[in-house]
Amino acid sequence: MTTPPGWYRDPSDPHRERWWDGTTWTEHRRAPRVPAPAPVPPAPEGFGPPVACAGGRSGRAGAVALVVAGAVLVAAIVTGVVVLGANGGNGTEPAAAPTASTASAPAPGPATPEPDTSASPADGPAVVVDELNGVTFPLLDGWETPQHVTEPDAVMTTDGTYECPGDGGVCRHGLVVSRTVTDTAETSPKALAEADIADAADAAYDRDLLGRRPFGGIESHQVVASGQVAVAGRAGYYVRWRVTTAEGPGGHVQSLVFPSTVGTQAPVLVRYVFHAGEDGPPLADMDRITKGIRPIGDADTGGGVGSGLGPTR
Repeated sequence: MTTPPGWYRDPSDPHRERWWDGTTWTEHRRAPRVPAPAPVPPAPEGFGPPVACAGGRSGRAGAVALVVAGAVLVAAIVTGVVVLGANGGNGTEPAAAPTASTASAPAPGPATPEPDTSASPADGPAVVVDELNGVTFPLLDGWETPQHVTEPDAVMTTDGTYECPGDGGVCRHGLVVSRTVTDTAETSPKALAEADIADAADAAYDRDLLGRRPFGGIESHQVVASGQVAVAGRAGYYVRWRVTTAEGPGGHVQSLVFPSTVGTQAPVLVRYVFHAGEDGPPLADMDRITKGIRPIGDADTGGGVGSGLGPTR
């Protein structure tokens, strides 16, 4: 049986956890998530420390018990370190029944770490961490981490909501989604981006998950940009459409695909949805977000529209 993706004890560093993507160890690590110890109830009022019996027998017995407990604890720790050290860090699959930390044991089915935000070093902007795909996204002004969003794999949205102009419901002016491409053997960023853009437009402007048409459906589209792009030091490809809807000003949709830098290096698909109109995010934010995508732990890798890395397949 294949061990499911999840956080497991790092075979090369027993004091940290490491992400297993279902096929191989990735380079992403974290400190173990250990639940906080239960609080010790206070002693009943009127009771103090135990008083030794005549001759000090109780004091000596307590000391002996503490010494024995300490010895057992040290022996357990040494045994654990020896066993973990024997496994080494050779990248092999975890044992058939790996021991994950109690606070983050993987649930049945595919494990997808939730994006989180953190401040980047040296007074840089905040970023959104995509644990599964091994990259970070810059969190620009006017954007926030997903709050009550039904779209799977959402990375960030614009701040605030408004009433949809079509069938009703709540809409947002901007959305960025990041997911791993796993349902096809195709690996070409160009082919994957060109195949995804129509689905991305339908998901954003045709029908929602409840079957409603928040924008009255798509009336037409126009390809406004496409081409090769460097993302996190990898050669990717993007396609951008201008979508016209029956209700409202429509918007722009972009599909971006690039190879992952971790695990099996499966392609990463990033969808951008920017509503048109005065309240929509500036279209330049698409390029700014793309240019700011970095591998986790690497703040120097460049990218963005116009960066050349050679032809994509």
